Amino acid sequence: MKRWTAFLGTFILSYLFWILFLMQDFNILKLGAQEIIVGAIVAAIVSLFSSQYFAREDGMWLFKKFRIINLIAFIPVYLWELIKANFSVAIKSLSPKIDINPGIVKITTDLNSDYGLAMLSNCITLTPGTITMDIYEDEDNKNAMYIHWIDATTEDTKEASEIIKGKFEYFVRRLFK
Repeated sequence: MKRWTAFLGTFILSYLFWILFLMQDFNILKLGAQEIIVGAIVAAIVSLFSSQYFAREDGMWLFKKFRIINLIAFIPVYLWELIKANFSVAIKSLSPKIDINPGIVKITTDLNSDYGLAMLSNCITLTPGTITMDIYEDEDNKNAMYIHWIDATTEDTKEASEIIKGKFEYFVRRLFK
């Protein structure tokens, strides 16, 4: 039963992405039978090979407890943080006197899920100016990350955690409890 729900959940998500990528001018009525059939076949093939990696415990985890809504709500938050970081790095790199203070800082997180830690570290890495170097469990049995930060304004773990994680951790925690 676990494999079937993992396959079904991965199929639904893959198929939704297929339809989203093919929609032109946000008009679903323009999709023809060929696109719908090929999308179902591609989603089934993707699900066949990747469902065991996508859903370890419950294949329908994304469709429970408003997680899909939380994911949709996270997208504009992430885009806004991405835009802010891009402008910040662009201003720093284009200024006549480059005023940066690169450094490696440790941040801590309350996330325990492997998926949650991976998503948080990817959000941090994909935001310009920061790169996640390592994820580990520190001496207090708390998950921590080493982050290379283009402008390390503080070395304090708690303050750096708040600045770097920003709003990401809140949404990631709601997705991967």
